[in-house]
Amino acid sequence: MTDPIEANFSTLILSIASAASMALGEQADPRTGAQKVDLKMASFNIDLLKVLKEKTKGNLSEEEGDFVTSIISDLQMRYVSKK
Repeated sequence: MTDPIEANFSTLILSIASAASMALGEQADPRTGAQKVDLKMASFNIDLLKVLKEKTKGNLSEEEGDFVTSIISDLQMRYVSKK
């Protein structure tokens, strides 16, 4: 039996980042198996991560702050390359 996924800030960030990655056509939708590019949805998820970063400023550990910054930067570069 697998261990349950821990609900924490990093898991939340990875969940949203995964949705952005799917919207960039880089991962298959787990329900349908299809890969589809939806730049509006990718942009929305990237913006959502930026909102979380801004709203949690001052409340994150240095590691968490660096993690979310890195994820956002990576997704933005991948978004621009698709656009």
